Amino acid sequence: MKSIAIGVHLRSEDIEPLAAATPAGALFVSAVPVPEDQSLSDRDLLVRISGVRAALLERATFIAIRYGFAFRSAAEAEAKCAQYAAKWKKLLEEHRHRVELTLRVAAAGSARPQRRDFQSGAEFLRALHSSARSARVDDAFRAAVEELIAPLCVKSHWAPRDEKSIELCGLIERSRLPNLSRAGQALKARCPHVPFLLSAPWPLEVFTDADHE
Repeated sequence: MKSIAIGVHLRSEDIEPLAAATPAGALFVSAVPVPEDQSLSDRDLLVRISGVRAALLERATFIAIRYGFAFRSAAEAEAKCAQYAAKWKKLLEEHRHRVELTLRVAAAGSARPQRRDFQSGAEFLRALHSSARSARVDDAFRAAVEELIAPLCVKSHWAPRDEKSIELCGLIERSRLPNLSRAGQALKARCPHVPFLLSAPWPLEVFTDADHE
């Protein structure tokens, strides 16, 4: 039997009995046991893990682990986490009452490069990368986001998702989530012709990167 990790937590009581709590040094890994022969792409398994993940986040903030992280013993889980354990513990203590939010909006600017316009795959990939990096948000919409959404965040930054969309990533106190919902409605009213997706809460993921600390 293998276990599929969901997240890293400060306390075992933040996990049990929703999932198995596996010690990993001073931290705990939440996980779901899965038969060895079960495919990780199985739809029922994905739905099950998604539900557990959401329930865990309601209970306490945790650091998300990329789907597919599997282990078969506590020693293996601890070994895989050892390199990041000290950093993760510090982040969890600092951001225990915070969650992440995302606001995704369609990019304004040039169209997606077409493969037929390039002689090689390498040139096409470089063009895709350049297109994503040059993607921008409508100025009026960005100003509205900076006025309505960004001030609710402890930290926030814009990042290109691909050549078609840009995302504001934010770190917000849980207590301010009702304010975020109202701010989202105000943004929709102010910019009715700009489609966007505002979602929260999410576990810590983007803000575990040192580049955003």
